[in-house]
Amino acid sequence: MEVALSSAPRTPRLTAVHALAAGIDFDRYFRWRRSREGDPFYVVFPGVGAALFTGTPDGAREVFRAPVDLLEPPRPNPIEPLVGAASLILTAGERHRRDRTLLAPAFHRGRIRAYGELVRDAVVDEISGDAAGSAAWRPGATVDARAAARAVTLRVILGVVFGTDDAERHAHYTAAVSEFLDAYSGPLLLIPALRHGAFGATPWDRFRAARERVDRLIRADIARRRAAGRPAGTDILAGLLNVRDEDGGALTDDDLCDQLRTLVVAGHETTATSVVWALYHLHRAPRVLARLRAEVLEAGTDADPTTLATLPYLDAICQETLRLHPPVPIVLRRVSAPFTLRGVTLAAGGVMGVALPLLHSEPTVWPDSERFHPERFLERGFGPFEYAPFGGGHRRCVGAALAEYEMRIVLATILSRVRLALTPRHRTGRTPLSVPHNIATGPRRAIRFVVLP
Repeated sequence: MEVALSSAPRTPRLTAVHALAAGIDFDRYFRWRRSREGDPFYVVFPGVGAALFTGTPDGAREVFRAPVDLLEPPRPNPIEPLVGAASLILTAGERHRRDRTLLAPAFHRGRIRAYGELVRDAVVDEISGDAAGSAAWRPGATVDARAAARAVTLRVILGVVFGTDDAERHAHYTAAVSEFLDAYSGPLLLIPALRHGAFGATPWDRFRAARERVDRLIRADIARRRAAGRPAGTDILAGLLNVRDEDGGALTDDDLCDQLRTLVVAGHETTATSVVWALYHLHRAPRVLARLRAEVLEAGTDADPTTLATLPYLDAICQETLRLHPPVPIVLRRVSAPFTLRGVTLAAGGVMGVALPLLHSEPTVWPDSERFHPERFLERGFGPFEYAPFGGGHRRCVGAALAEYEMRIVLATILSRVRLALTPRHRTGRTPLSVPHNIATGPRRAIRFVVLP
């Protein structure tokens, strides 16, 4: 039920109970807030303050169509320690337009198709045990889906960003990035007061040390490529080193470091989480799994990756997974001038947002919304204000096309080569809670599979 346009939703007081509830069960907390306040409703975030949320298509339209020059990311931002102040995710205005223009060519669909074999090879090596640190998926083995998906997507994004196929360099990046992501725990993300050091012994100190380790690797690659003269290659780093803005200026090393760190972190963690959820739902829906496997096998084990990425039922499964589990479940915008959202006026400096779990379960659009039902995407199309797993408007995720392409090839490659079964813990019962994991949300506990003969 929506509130009357003349009434304003109540702003809740920030309490430890609210923060804990949001951290334990993000989706349920948002549904509870809306059930009490209607739509729109306020949620208070530590460090950000009160944000006015909507979860309806009409509300999403108002947020995504708001004037570009009126919007900017909220600051301080919970993910700023991860991605850096110069990250495309956090810039605004002319700076954001410039940086997006520089990055966009690397994610053009024509360029992305060239990465298909890289994705497939990363999955094959993970399954066969040829990837560094991996064990072969032999019958009877137990596979941690998140760890395996992370390993695959990290290898892919390192190849896309740096063009590196050096095994030793890859191993250094893998260890450093894994430590970096694990160090930015839920409490650090949700509670800014914990971001203080004390003689190198606090979680914040450990996170900063891990971030510096990643940055040293990135800066060493930047220096090496600059020293080689005009960089050649199709990787993103080569492209960014070559680009110039309208005034002929190049990106500084500091800006490059933030952008590349953003691409490495956001470009693999979100996709890995989506792969895990897709495998989970598929193996709890035998009919769906059988239909998808038949479609993949009909295409052929050695089918061109681009062909796999266009399979219609696979596409529907990926979209349904992203509907149920958008990896970044909220879209936030700060307004630089007064703005009215769903009849409620925000003052300049106010924050508004779209709650994607609510948008993706709107009963007038998504009947039986809690059910994993890929066929709904074969029956009709959905507009950008009904379905927005990568956000919307001028700030929609620049890497969305790569994420979708990669997810489809990873799933098709796994299903064409191995048969899996969920461990008893996850075969039945409630879907695991989705909780914040650094830049994305994902299953609260590991989801494991057993490899079948």
